[in-house]
Amino acid sequence: MQIDVSVLGTGRMGSRLAAMFADAGKNVMLASRDHQRAARIVQELGNNRIVPGTYEQAVVAPAIVPAIFIRDGLFEALEPWRTNLSGKLLIDISNPFNEDYSDFITPWDSSGAEELARQFPDARIVGAFKNVFWAVFDDPHFQDGASDVLVVGDDVSAKKAFHELTEGTPFRYLDAGPLINARTVERLTMITGALGRAIGSYPRMNWRLLG
Repeated sequence: MQIDVSVLGTGRMGSRLAAMFADAGKNVMLASRDHQRAARIVQELGNNRIVPGTYEQAVVAPAIVPAIFIRDGLFEALEPWRTNLSGKLLIDISNPFNEDYSDFITPWDSSGAEELARQFPDARIVGAFKNVFWAVFDDPHFQDGASDVLVVGDDVSAKKAFHELTEGTPFRYLDAGPLINARTVERLTMITGALGRAIGSYPRMNWRLLG
């Protein structure tokens, strides 16, 4: 099977993103440091378009989605595969939360996406799914239709490749500008979480830009 996209990490976001891409007809590798864990999650997902793998196997794919927090070692997990990431589409989904989700570990004049780009300048970075909470993937359709994914990046061809990869997935993708705008998208997610908890809609909630 030729893999279209690899997801690194088998947590709530990683497993759901793998299922989303597979449901859209893409061949997916779901990778973990623990291959047995990846195999168990893949079996539970029950989609024959998803195969388990290791990080070493996963970084061969043309598009890679690391579903790992910076605080949990995102940069360290990718570092051994620096050469493999050169020229690859690297989709950054993470928000740089601290341990108790009360703040970010990045400075105000940066973002998780920008820090990833600094660490791996030869990869083609696109920030996406930062505003989407895990529960939305389980039931993505809202009363007013598809909700929005805000997409940021400086590489036009990388954004184009991202949009091709996400064809058939249940979201509307909005180009939210250059990578520096990840600062706003990431902070927006923190505010969304606080608002959602206050009104009782967390974690199944998302944005839809009306016009």
